Amino acid sequence: MAGRFFESSRPIEVDGGLAVRSKRGKIGEQWWSRRFVDVLEGICDPGRLARGRTYARKGQVMDFVLTPGQIKARVQGSRPTPYQVTITIAAYDEAQWTEITEQLGSRALYRAALLAGEMPHEIVDLFTEIGEPLFPSELDIHCSCPDWGVPCKHGSATLYVLAEAFDDDPFLVLAWRGRARDALLDALRGTPDPDEAVIDPLAVDDEPLDGRLADFYSPAISLGRLRERPPRTVAPPELLLRALDPPPVKIRHVPLVDILRSTYRDLGKTEE
Repeated sequence: MAGRFFESSRPIEVDGGLAVRSKRGKIGEQWWSRRFVDVLEGICDPGRLARGRTYARKGQVMDFVLTPGQIKARVQGSRPTPYQVTITIAAYDEAQWTEITEQLGSRALYRAALLAGEMPHEIVDLFTEIGEPLFPSELDIHCSCPDWGVPCKHGSATLYVLAEAFDDDPFLVLAWRGRARDALLDALRGTPDPDEAVIDPLAVDDEPLDGRLADFYSPAISLGRLRERPPRTVAPPELLLRALDPPPVKIRHVPLVDILRSTYRDLGKTEE
């Protein structure tokens, strides 16, 4: 009897499930994925999260669909019928996204990074400044399983699979909040370029030579005040990857351009 109960409590294996790549330790490689994992590990039961990680690594999550404010997933447990998981957060409306887009478009750092397909760390601060947090502090999680705990292991597994999906496409974080990648980038391209002071190094005041004959060869400042200039800002090592269209190639579900980006950055580091 006990043996039959043990066998019935084991999850049914899934062929082709969404198994996360991480087989031990933390799940999520990029900063935005780690930030999301930190949030869910701070508000969810540690025991159920641990069982959820096991489910996520075994590939028990069959599939999931992300729409503004909601995730729907099917997770295979020990029963023949997969469990239905729904995770809901607050999606921002059109007026809120209009303000967010204007703020993003007015700051050169965010605008350039997003248009290059990257997610800058500072974007979290911008969302916080305007009162619309990027990452949710609350998750409304429902599952069709009989477990009364929230989240159950099926919901936890879905959250970890979602975190690794964020690794592959950071724009899913924004899509969950209500703005898909193409819609956001089209809106950003429609915003005016941020006003930046452009200094022309050749622009000098035109002054007659005969008015400067006495001090023509004198330095503009005392030689004692001259200091070593700080090094100029250099172009990022992965600038070429930003400029070119990414190839449609993935290695173990990771876009090739993401693998090359970290390699380019390692090559560009100066030895101390």
